[in-house]
Amino acid sequence: MCGGREAAYARAEPVIRAYTKQCRLLGPSGAGQLTKMVNQICIAGVVQGLSEGLSFARAAGLDPFAVVEVISKGAAQSWQMENRHRTMLDGHFEHGFAVEWMRKDLAICLDEARRNSASLPLTALVDQFYADVENMGGKRWDTSSLFARLEMLRNRDG
Repeated sequence: MCGGREAAYARAEPVIRAYTKQCRLLGPSGAGQLTKMVNQICIAGVVQGLSEGLSFARAAGLDPFAVVEVISKGAAQSWQMENRHRTMLDGHFEHGFAVEWMRKDLAICLDEARRNSASLPLTALVDQFYADVENMGGKRWDTSSLFARLEMLRNRDG
């Protein structure tokens, strides 16, 4: 996710390619940061959707591991599903990208959206859910801890 002048990018690209799978100049200076915002917006929605699906599976009496085995082969497949469903279902969140870091990133996204008039209602909602996770003591938990929030609500209400 790079922004800047083409000549500067051309000089830096061989070094960047040595340690990354994907490298691309996306526009002028700042375009890389904006692309990172898009990434975080997408991840927030995917993690919330996965959390809701896994919590629903449990509430419905389904084996969530079997459900993931089936749905991960179709349109629902994601990196988050493949790499986080087990730790989510096991209640293990002491790893990965911290909630407090995601909230910092989402605040940047929401600020930029106010400037450029983009509508980010899901991002704003998920940010509120991450605030709930922080209030549960999970500011350093992995972002997949949105599942813990839903399970806490389900256990409290049901």
